Amino acid sequence: MSGQFAVTLAAALLLAVLAAVLVVRTRRVVATPTERAVHAALHTASLAARALRQGLDTGSAATAAPFLRDLTGTDGVALFDGDGQLLSRDPADKFIWQPAVISTCTTAAAASIAGERRVLDSVRTFTVVAQPLLAETGDVLGVLVVVTTGTPGPGMLGAVGEVARYAASQVELAELDASRARLAKAEVLALRAQISPHFIYNALNTIASFVRTDPARARELILEFADFTRYSFRAAGQYTTLAEELRNIDRYLTLERARFGAALTVRLQVAPEVLNVVVPFLALQPLVENAVRHGLAGQGGGSVEIVADDAGSDCVITVEDDGAGMDPDTLRAGHGDALAERTPAAGHDQSAHVGLTNVDHRLRAAFGNDYGLVVETAIGAGTKVIMRVPKFRSGVRADGGGFA
Repeated sequence: MSGQFAVTLAAALLLAVLAAVLVVRTRRVVATPTERAVHAALHTASLAARALRQGLDTGSAATAAPFLRDLTGTDGVALFDGDGQLLSRDPADKFIWQPAVISTCTTAAAASIAGERRVLDSVRTFTVVAQPLLAETGDVLGVLVVVTTGTPGPGMLGAVGEVARYAASQVELAELDASRARLAKAEVLALRAQISPHFIYNALNTIASFVRTDPARARELILEFADFTRYSFRAAGQYTTLAEELRNIDRYLTLERARFGAALTVRLQVAPEVLNVVVPFLALQPLVENAVRHGLAGQGGGSVEIVADDAGSDCVITVEDDGAGMDPDTLRAGHGDALAERTPAAGHDQSAHVGLTNVDHRLRAAFGNDYGLVVETAIGAGTKVIMRVPKFRSGVRADGGGFA
């Protein structure tokens, strides 16, 4: 029995050795020197991109410089900004950074910014190559300067040019991200500016009307008004949760119900599972305000219905009123953006559509063109505005923030 066991064990060991040999051979076949070199270059490029996507400054330049030096295969790399100021050099303590070399690098960077795409200067045993980081528009974002021993050949010069183009594209993307963030902030500020004039005036007038007749009610409305304005003008980011937006809408409607009394009725239906869905900050306010102010105020009252449904991977939010409505042919007559050119029907001013356009732009910027606003309306038949948002989108999350 023991002999049979020994034979079985030996056979198992032999199979294990053969399997290990096959795995090793397979790995050797797949991981060829060329494949390893490509993988290493791509990994190095991704590390450089991670830093440069933060913009070009002393911190990002110091992080990216070692990776750019590896990609160019040179002895040293220096990064300058668009004004010719040295941001970082690598390796920082290497003997090549002699005063004459540093001076030549600065001169070469200045010449490159002035329009020369490549400057070569020999300094003792070193050669300096400066390559501007050019945006698509031709603007100089910075300069990549490399130092190498001897005279660089066409291959190295080509590599330096390609690395400079790659670095420029990452810096340009960083500037694009920053400009998008500035635009989103400007759109929120514009929306805040639109909300404040008419609503604050009406709300304060309503509160004033209760001061003598019902002081307790006036105090309640003042608190609601304070919470509403505190939320609307808080120092927050681009996004919040649907639950937070609905809380603010409730404050708004409390003030409007105090103004209209029984003439304004509101129905709210929200699926609990969508309360934590992330939406653009102040996305619902223009929709509800449009329904109340432009749908109902002109006829002395009416009803507003707000519904938030779970639609699989999306959340669908609708705001519907039974007010004056708008001419659908007028809505379809717009050009370009779905809402930007829409002209309101008689009895509606353009400010409502500025708010809707603002929200439409922000939805499309955050989630793509499939998530803009949809408006269903007809003269005398009210207006229904539909907003669809994904229940989850990578990179989009509710931002914290204090009150301004």
